[in-house]
Amino acid sequence: MRTMNTTHNPSPKTDLAVTQVLAQLLERLEHSAVPVGAEQYRSVVEHLVHEFEDVAPGAELGRLLDAYPAASEVYENLNYHHAGLCRSALDVSLAAEVSAREAIARAMGAAKTNKDKTHGEG
Repeated sequence: MRTMNTTHNPSPKTDLAVTQVLAQLLERLEHSAVPVGAEQYRSVVEHLVHEFEDVAPGAELGRLLDAYPAASEVYENLNYHHAGLCRSALDVSLAAEVSAREAIARAMGAAKTNKDKTHGEG
């Protein structure tokens, strides 16, 4: 008689040592004064993604993500479908939106001024 194989989901990891090392490495790559190869960057991010798949959520993970903004951004993007941009500070997000609107308005104003000048209205 054959028995069915059942999928065993291991419990989430609570030891974040590997995750922290990868988060530190990603942060260093993000702020490197020397150009970083795309393959190296992609490799670190992919390893970090695999770590995040196995890590238990909680206060320790929250502290790690607070300490490493680049890793936090990866984590947030992985979980966007559940919680949106839950780790982004609201004031930073709002300031970015306001800044973008102002830049668009300036660009539209400059485009209108240039158009008026070419048509002899300015």
